[in-house]
Amino acid sequence: MCLLLGATGVGKTMLLKRLQNILCALTSHGSCELGEPPATLPTVGTNLTDLTVKRKKVTVRELGGCMGPIWPSYFTDCSSVIFVVDSANITQISSSCIQLLSVLSAEPLRTASVLVLFNKRDVPCTMSLVEMKSLFRMDDIIASATQPITTLELSARSGQGLKEVLSWLDSVTTK
Repeated sequence: MCLLLGATGVGKTMLLKRLQNILCALTSHGSCELGEPPATLPTVGTNLTDLTVKRKKVTVRELGGCMGPIWPSYFTDCSSVIFVVDSANITQISSSCIQLLSVLSAEPLRTASVLVLFNKRDVPCTMSLVEMKSLFRMDDIIASATQPITTLELSARSGQGLKEVLSWLDSVTTK
């Protein structure tokens, strides 16, 4: 089980739909035509999606950003976490950082592999990866965390970085 977490509006649903699209395109045509970005609505509750990455099945549970207070009830039996941050929303940075620290400090996730995605690279006012990592103090977080943490930037809308997310999922998934 992989948990997909992040504040409301960071692009979790778009990411999940785009990952499904790219996997479908790769398996059916051998090419990577994503097509137009799908329409999304804020997730209220949870979405379960099965992805098959290089013949390995990964179940991704997306939890709505508004469900932050009850995220811990989903941490058991979770082997990996994708935490999405909106790198174009400066007002959300501090709360996203606090949420990430809360996730990383949860005992059931002590050994889970963690991917922190800085999303919305396609938006003109976005901060650079260096700026985002500095604001989050990612070097300090990575140094003190018990989990392996990877950081990537992407645009779920344009598709930039999706292959790297799939590679990460493949690397942390067994079977």
